[in-house]
Amino acid sequence: MAIPLSLLDLAPIAPGQSARDSFAASVELARAAERSGYRRVWYAEHHNMPTIASSATAVLIGHVGAHTDRIRLGAGGIMLPNHSPLVIAEQFGTLGSLFPGRIDLGLGRAPGSDQTTLRALRRSNESADTFPQDVLELNGYLAGRSRIPGVRAVPTPAEPVPLFILGSSLFGAQLAAQLGLPYAFASHFAPDALHQAVAVYRDTFRPSEQLAEPWVIAGVNVFAAEDHDRAVEMRAEAYRARTRGMLTRGGAPADFTDAEIDAFLESPEGRGLAAMTRYTAAGTPAEVREFLEGFAKEAGADELITAHHAQRIEDRIRSVELTAS
Repeated sequence: MAIPLSLLDLAPIAPGQSARDSFAASVELARAAERSGYRRVWYAEHHNMPTIASSATAVLIGHVGAHTDRIRLGAGGIMLPNHSPLVIAEQFGTLGSLFPGRIDLGLGRAPGSDQTTLRALRRSNESADTFPQDVLELNGYLAGRSRIPGVRAVPTPAEPVPLFILGSSLFGAQLAAQLGLPYAFASHFAPDALHQAVAVYRDTFRPSEQLAEPWVIAGVNVFAAEDHDRAVEMRAEAYRARTRGMLTRGGAPADFTDAEIDAFLESPEGRGLAAMTRYTAAGTPAEVREFLEGFAKEAGADELITAHHAQRIEDRIRSVELTAS
């Protein structure tokens, strides 16, 4: 496939498995992506989610980095309002020093969790208001040009860690364009503003030291298998599990049958949930390739970051391999 492919790994914890199992799976997934020619693997910061193990994102990146050789690794993303820019600069300066030329830093302004967890993070709703200034402060630390007199982030990597702005609205598109940074749109779960955001980004982009021309990364869900029906079955299994998880958050009963989940997804509320994953490729390698090429053209994307959600790690690895074939 001509367009570069990358991988988003949420480090899911499957039923009956541990976080340690999840981390081992993430290593194998990254190795498969490396063998298959993917450009990068990103991990997302989420908190208080029992089925996602990527909360300590920088630690996970370091673990996977030690078990891979060439592929770029990064955060997609770090929710910067949860942290001080200095601490993130120290973490990613360390990663950039350990794995030169292999580390990315994607930044978002959402909390990555619910309001109660937000308070546990010692974060307020106003923290996101300083996101643009925090990005500039962080960039200064990583570039060895601190904006805070007398304060520097140690270590400072020999090769700058590139920044990416993540978003699902026009705010991120406008900020990425203003700062001259690559823009990654979360169309794999928040597709509504994709086309408008990409247009705004491209129309208002200003070149920077990091980037001369706009660069758009678009998220897309993928279920690839040798057999079409098996890929469709994997999609149904994964999205039922996702829906069941959302319905049972907060202690609701967990014993929904597949038929009950399917019925919910046909309801008005359920159709809204299902629409969040409208950009999903499911099928044989040829069918997936056709979908991704059409999606990239429609979205105006320079790169696709693919999220493979099959329940079994063996199926996710095979999906990664077949998508790149």
